[in-house]
Formats: sequence, C-alpha cells, structure tokens
Amino acid sequence: MAALPASSAHEVVILESGDRMSQPEFHRRYCASKVTRAELIEGVVYVSSPLRLDVHGEPEADLGAWVSQYRASRPGIRAGHNATLILDSDNEVQPDIVLFRVGGSARLTEDGYITGAPEMVIEIAASSRSIDLGDKMRAYRRNGVREYIVWRALDSELDWFVLRDAEYARLAPDAEGVIESEVFAGLRLPVARLLAGDLAAVLAAVQPPPGD
Repeated sequence: MAALPASSAHEVVILESGDRMSQPEFHRRYCASKVTRAELIEGVVYVSSPLRLDVHGEPEADLGAWVSQYRASRPGIRAGHNATLILDSDNEVQPDIVLFRVGGSARLTEDGYITGAPEMVIEIAASSRSIDLGDKMRAYRRNGVREYIVWRALDSELDWFVLRDAEYARLAPDAEGVIESEVFAGLRLPVARLLAGDLAAVLAAVQPPPGD
C-alpha cells in the first residue's frame, strides 16, 4: 500500500493494518484516532485484534508480576505495560512489558512516551508470533534492546534473547531450569514453572538486591 498523505484537521482519522507511513505521521494519526492499540513496525501499521485471557491476558499478568517483584526493592528501575515506545523513524510500538534503568538508553519524552532502547522488552506472542519473532525483533535488535523475551503462548514455549555483537543469541535454562538476566542481576525465571502456571515459584525465584 502506498504511503498515506497527511490528513486534514476535518477528516475522520482511520488507521488500518497494512498502511505505510513515517513514525511522526503514525503518532499524529494514532493520537487522533479511536483505535485503542496499534503499532508501527518497520513503517507498516498493525492494528491489534481482541486479546484472549488464556493466551495473552494471564501470561502478561504473570510476567508483569515477575517484573514488579524485581523492581519493588530496586530504586531507579522502571517498568510498564503496553506503554508507547518510539524506537526510530519507522517504529513506534507498544510492548507488552518493558523494564529499564533510569538514566539508561531509554528516556521519557515531554509527553511521557518512552523513546530509545529499554534494557528489556517482553512480548506475549499468539497470533502475532511471526511479527514478534520477525520484523519487530529486528527493530528491537537494530535499536539496541539488550534482552528480548517472547512467550509463545500457543506453543507453550519461551524464547529469551540477549544482544551480543549486534545479534540476538538465545539463552538456555541452566541445570535447574532457570534463566537469569545478564542485564538485571537477580532477575531469575524458572521457565518450566512459568509455563505450568506456578506463579508462586516464579516470584520466589527473583533474588533480592545484595545486602537485603
């Protein structure tokens, strides 16, 4: 689809999947539209479908609780759910979860949107699997997101990538079935327990800061 012309002040603003535009034009249209969730990925608009509880809502809630458990005792760490993240001129996304350090690469605009690269991005992938592991993953890698987690809910699998030499390498669980972040010390995830729905075990795996 060809790039869309700028809209006038009087026209009804519509965003549709497949539209092509720049990030500034997407942001302006998104703010003026009635769409509740849309993303610009590599210059292409994606408008989200309704989300199911079992393959998106609960997985996001569980990983959100895990992230919140970690940052609760660590000043200077911020997190968010579905917050707008402006990566570059072709990408404005709404990750399911972001985790970042104050003073790091990610920062807030005057309007309160995140810009730059958070240290960690988490996506729950169901129907969006090919996008989350395709164009969106490439955009995160190119912009320097250091750790990227994708919970493939329909496959009951979790992928944890870490940025090394400008490429994403997959992290594997250790002998105890746990993956620990290379960026956030003590952020440990027992993958099998997460996939089994054992939230108590997931939260218990998070280590307190040294000295606590």
